[in-house]
Amino acid sequence: MNDSAVQNRVADLPRWVCRQGDCEVYKGHVVDVLGREVFDGEVVVKDGIIADIRRCEATVEAKHASHCNSADKTTALPYLLPGFIDSHVHIESSLLVPSQYARMAVRHGTIGVVTDPHEIANVLGVEGVEYMIDESRQALFNFNFGAPSCVPCCGAGIETAGATIDAEAIERLLARDDIGFLSEMMNYPGVLLAHEEVMRKIAAAHRVGKPVDGHAPGLLGDDRRRYAAAGISTDHECSTLQEGLSCIENGMMVLIREGSAAKDYAQLIPLLAKYPSEVMFCTDDHAPEDLVHGHINLIVRRAMAEGYNVWNILRAASVNPQRHYGLRWGLLQVGDPATFIAVSSMEPDFEILQTVIGGRQAYPCGNATAHNDACPNRFEAAPLTLNDIRTERGTTEHIICASDGSLYTRHEIATQSQPYPWHEVQKMVVLNRYQRGIKPAVGWIRGFDLHGGAIAASVAHDCHNIVGIGSDDEMLLRAINRVVEMKGGEVVVCGNEMAELPLPVAGLMSPLDGHEVARRCEQIADLVRRAGCTMRAPFITMPLMCLPVIPEIKLTDRHLWDSLHMQVIQ
Repeated sequence: MNDSAVQNRVADLPRWVCRQGDCEVYKGHVVDVLGREVFDGEVVVKDGIIADIRRCEATVEAKHASHCNSADKTTALPYLLPGFIDSHVHIESSLLVPSQYARMAVRHGTIGVVTDPHEIANVLGVEGVEYMIDESRQALFNFNFGAPSCVPCCGAGIETAGATIDAEAIERLLARDDIGFLSEMMNYPGVLLAHEEVMRKIAAAHRVGKPVDGHAPGLLGDDRRRYAAAGISTDHECSTLQEGLSCIENGMMVLIREGSAAKDYAQLIPLLAKYPSEVMFCTDDHAPEDLVHGHINLIVRRAMAEGYNVWNILRAASVNPQRHYGLRWGLLQVGDPATFIAVSSMEPDFEILQTVIGGRQAYPCGNATAHNDACPNRFEAAPLTLNDIRTERGTTEHIICASDGSLYTRHEIATQSQPYPWHEVQKMVVLNRYQRGIKPAVGWIRGFDLHGGAIAASVAHDCHNIVGIGSDDEMLLRAINRVVEMKGGEVVVCGNEMAELPLPVAGLMSPLDGHEVARRCEQIADLVRRAGCTMRAPFITMPLMCLPVIPEIKLTDRHLWDSLHMQVIQ
């Protein structure tokens, strides 16, 4: 055990923790989610395991805490309960490496994540998956990594990826102990058509008894039945109650998503009341400036404030992910790993007081990480010229119509014979970053409201080519070329001003401290707003405008793509 680990065990212990011989004893109101009861007790931890849970007669202090609901945080004992789990997240979308992500998440009572390294895999292949696993070992946190099922998510003729992970590679990944499931099967047409390569990947997961995650937006009826019958057990892409019910009726778990861009909580949370065993919570894509303020705890608070049964809420936030994915991260039972959280109350305004992982204090004061200089990347693009992105409006133009808070787009068609609000439309460019000298794809997009600037990034789902949107060709060119010069990053140009965040790890992540990354993202967001954009998370939404498996229309580095009919728009 290193010095920092010893310090976490013996120093700066909260007032509700004491040492008894070779054990730590945590006193408080024990929240037994499995037994659906709260009692005054002591959790005894030895060698990172819960050795005993003792029921205690309520002390005067504890009785007072119960009556006042722990309003006096200086004297009241905390509530001890299982920690929260994000059941589907791409860590890369936080722009943080796994260890830095963990340091941010534990502050909010998150003890682990079910994570798909799909983004870095599209850039670096299996090497990217291995980087994420190796880097995560620096953190005091739980990670359940999946084997990315769709790298690339579509065929090579649709967009250009940096790597391919075929069925044979998937089999090797799934054989590893540090890979827990087959990540989201985005190629739902391939499932419905029983494509050989797709079915081999699913079969490989079934052979080793590991779950298969789904991704099938809008799928209902017999198509949903067939998709689930292939052995796919979750979906985080439901955006309507009808979709959620269809999943559950066909034996699938519904992951209620409330991320930085896609927000489906309001539509899906009614499922929690009737189907508490079939629901989990997730963020999917979570920007660093949002992660600073909260994580799964915000979903838990919101559900509590809306009057949902607290046991159902905690089940979805902690129990269901562990049971579905076969995880043993700890549910505050004797013999479990000593992984749990202490909160100030059981009311919607609860605060996270402590996060304990494996008997060690991860928050506050813990979770120190070693410095990692590794910055693997794949970046060959060259700067563009104005001629590369110039285009004139034709007699008929297809417009990508984006909306805040959604991954979906509408397909609008503008012609010269009818009026159209062109003042609301900006140019969109997607440039292949894996090959030099390739002409970019250029299209039109509505919804970002950039009136005096441009944004660009090397984060562009799922192949992560360079994407830019701008109201002016010169500013758009400046933004894109700065991303090229940095070999990855986020850039905003507003008049003569520029703000940027380099992303040297695969063009997706920064090795900087999470708070520093969040601060720089706030600076970028401020300049984006000054350029006219009113979207909550434009650098989360813009990359999704390239994702060809989400309807209705997207722009890849090769084509303007009809995602409903899976065909090129001429």
